[in-house]
Amino acid sequence: MVLTVRRLTRSASAPSHRTEGEVVAALAAHLSAQGFRTYVNPDGTDYFDLVARRGDEVGLVEAKVGDARTVLSQALRRRVWGDWSAIALAGDLAAQRVADRTRGTRAEPIGVWVARPGNVREVRSARRWVTPGVEDPYAELRARFRGILDALDRGELPTAVRWDGVPRAVRRASAGRGFAEWRFDEPECPKD
Repeated sequence: MVLTVRRLTRSASAPSHRTEGEVVAALAAHLSAQGFRTYVNPDGTDYFDLVARRGDEVGLVEAKVGDARTVLSQALRRRVWGDWSAIALAGDLAAQRVADRTRGTRAEPIGVWVARPGNVREVRSARRWVTPGVEDPYAELRARFRGILDALDRGELPTAVRWDGVPRAVRRASAGRGFAEWRFDEPECPKD
């Protein structure tokens, strides 16, 4: 039996990020170019990697250099705060695997992006969690979150302040329960 070992190398034409911070910086530049106001780690705890806002539309993007399963879980848990969610990975293969694995599931509205220096590519576009005109079970939490972003924009709340110390602000929708926050009465995710 002959065993062939191939060494995988990264080509110079496909640079990758070395840190999550570099992935987030590429995302912030990409979304800013689309007219979004971006907030990187706005609560100072790394609970939100990136918040993007354009008018009343709020999007949340979670980024990882690796560990696609963890970033997908984060996007699902944080969905109650934004109108849409996306994940960004540094590698094409990992992003495509997540997109394929979540097709036809409740996680399908989550956008899947690949972020590289100067380039963000959408493997799958992010979709709204709730169809317009359908009752949003998290409307109150989304409105509260927009209020926090408004306070940041007005300068009433310093950037990188821990929101768990802000009166009436809730940092975690699940209060640490993780996936126990899923509700059976949530509307079905909109299809394209």
